[in-house]
Amino acid sequence: MAPSGEQGTWKALGELSSIGLTLVISTVLGLVGGYYVDRWLGTTPWLLLIGLVLGIAAGFVNLFRSVSRAERDLDDPR
Repeated sequence: MAPSGEQGTWKALGELSSIGLTLVISTVLGLVGGYYVDRWLGTTPWLLLIGLVLGIAAGFVNLFRSVSRAERDLDDPR
């Protein structure tokens, strides 16, 4: 079993390694959601662009939350 300080490092590394996937998934979900709402309402391309921007923003919010959580975990070994 790993020492507690090393375990926190592995946990932070695991969380930070998922950031790229989270950015891509949130962007694609915003894009697809905007596309389908655009087709439904006939407002091409405005809602697609709004969905894309909201997806990117959601991805970056998650990025900043993950990084701050990882920093806090590394600074505060339990």
